[in-house]
Amino acid sequence: MLSKLPLSLTLAFFAPQSGFKHFIKSQYGDQTFRGLYSWNAFDAWLLIPYFAVMIVLAVYGIHRYQLVYLYFKHKKAYNPEPPSHFAELPRITVQLPIYNEQFVIDRLVEAICALQYPTDKLEIQLLDDSTDETQQVASEIVERYAALGHPIVYMHRENRHGFKAGALDAGLKVAKGELIAIFDADFVPPPDWLMRVVHHFAEPGIGMVQTRWTHLNRDYSLLTQVEAILLDGHFVLEHGARARSGDFFNFNGTAGMWRREAISDAGGWQHDTLTEDTDLSYRSQIVGWKFKYLPEIECPAELPIEMTAFKTQQARWAKGLIQTSIKVLPIIFRSNVPRRIKIEAVYHLTANMSYPLMVLMSALLIPAMIVRFYQGWFQMLLIDVPLFTASSLSIAVFYLVSQRVLFPKTWLKTFLYLPILMALGIGLTVTNTKAVMEALFGIKSAFARTPKYSVAKKGEKSKAAKYRKRLVLTPWIELAIGSYFALAIVYAIINNNFFTVPFLLLFVLGYWYTGLMSLLQGRFERWKSGGANTDESSPKPYPVGV
Repeated sequence: MLSKLPLSLTLAFFAPQSGFKHFIKSQYGDQTFRGLYSWNAFDAWLLIPYFAVMIVLAVYGIHRYQLVYLYFKHKKAYNPEPPSHFAELPRITVQLPIYNEQFVIDRLVEAICALQYPTDKLEIQLLDDSTDETQQVASEIVERYAALGHPIVYMHRENRHGFKAGALDAGLKVAKGELIAIFDADFVPPPDWLMRVVHHFAEPGIGMVQTRWTHLNRDYSLLTQVEAILLDGHFVLEHGARARSGDFFNFNGTAGMWRREAISDAGGWQHDTLTEDTDLSYRSQIVGWKFKYLPEIECPAELPIEMTAFKTQQARWAKGLIQTSIKVLPIIFRSNVPRRIKIEAVYHLTANMSYPLMVLMSALLIPAMIVRFYQGWFQMLLIDVPLFTASSLSIAVFYLVSQRVLFPKTWLKTFLYLPILMALGIGLTVTNTKAVMEALFGIKSAFARTPKYSVAKKGEKSKAAKYRKRLVLTPWIELAIGSYFALAIVYAIINNNFFTVPFLLLFVLGYWYTGLMSLLQGRFERWKSGGANTDESSPKPYPVGV
């Protein structure tokens, strides 16, 4: 009987009912239950906000592609040389704002006093708001270098009014320089930094020049390697694209130089946001000053070595940018600047709104998976793939391109860091969402500076315990959310939805990584040293963390 059947039907009859081909057919080609499912109000209320969030995240993702395009489009138009030089060098004031950072002061002052510039035209201000023994350490270091003939003075405030912005403003009131260079405590500018930057101000309309951060302790740990990639993306592509295309960009708070007049014309330093640097940058550019970005001039700095310190830094930036957007965007909209600058300013200043959206997407993801399982995955993938390409894939492309620009011979190893980079971005959503919501609701907070410990190489023991504060609730929330997504992976596997597993793994890895690293910070060093860290000379360590 079978011999009379066509060969194809005979093979199909005896074909094994397993394997990848059978999986594809059973999941996406089986029409057995077609027509049995129909949309209802609950599904609509669930999926509409889910896809709305995905679309907004995709819009920000498309903007990353645009920045990459603008960077390469205007790459040839960039000229790193100043159009003219000063016949007589102007007076420069170098400001060094510090707060409870005793471990890096000596390194900082040594580097600043080694800067090549005529002594009679240079002034160095160490602006100290410290409340611990950093006061004594810093004043003694300044006295030592002043005795050697360096033009450095020590200024200490009894209160932290205005935080960093207040300290810079106080120093500016007595500064003698026409140009103001600013360096945070963990920066180590090369000796020729001033001479390479100063001549760009021979062009009358230049109000600020920003140089590129590099990283003293890039290879200290996996965390610092990922932090370095994140910052490289900002300094290579974001600054590069905006500066070269004529859009507004921001002073990064350090490793830059201002024309004093550009500060005063914009209304001076103001402390109603946590990113006083970005606030002043936009106000200064709105009134007509031009900014320059010089990526070929590098200024090394120290990356946070602990997860809590990193989260503190990121939360401050996230909150500060939203505060700045609320303050500055209405002014930009009313100004006469071109429309493209206004649009780019919205993207720049509101980018951290993606964190609350990520939290919302996380809450909706598993219910959406369950609903969509009964609707047919193939049809939904027609929507998901474009959204994923726009939102998530753009992150990978953005940072890969930045590393290729900086390290053309070794950039391929960045692929190894992409999973943890994307996972870390997900893991930051809890602390950064809290920061963004505080900004939206007008909740003020102190300027929580990022602790620095003068570590650069693997194996170096830090003194992180001095300024460390254990987080109580946040890491446990992160671990709980990670466990939630681990259950989602189990659900996906049970229902043969293997395509979503890698995506869900990023959520598990991100939340568990940030949670565990926050809980275990410092414990590894104590285990290695065989006991507790006894260097606890500060009775009231400055609280870091979110």
